Amino acid sequence: MSDKYELVRFEKDGLILDVNVSPSEDTVWLSLNEMCLLFGRDKSVISRHIKNVFKEGELDSKRVVAKNATTASDGKVYEVTFYNLDVIISVGYRVKSKNGVAFRNGQTLS
Repeated sequence: MSDKYELVRFEKDGLILDVNVSPSEDTVWLSLNEMCLLFGRDKSVISRHIKNVFKEGELDSKRVVAKNATTASDGKVYEVTFYNLDVIISVGYRVKSKNGVAFRNGQTLS
């Protein structure tokens, strides 16, 4: 993500997740893999829920999705899709995860 983001650590029951926070946009951003970690669900499950959020018209993908280049440890550059707090909350309600509830309530941000 860009310089306008800050990292905030979310910790709960052994899960440690560094979250991209955008104070100027009043939101946070997570990748698909980070949402899988947060909610403790398989990638296919989270992907399906994200797809349905957009298919059902709950959210407009143009407003809640950002694509950013990320350099991996092997030196290759990959485009990673990030989803903002609106998507994270929508998916969280669908998967009914205890970590998702804690994240939504901000109970364990340190």
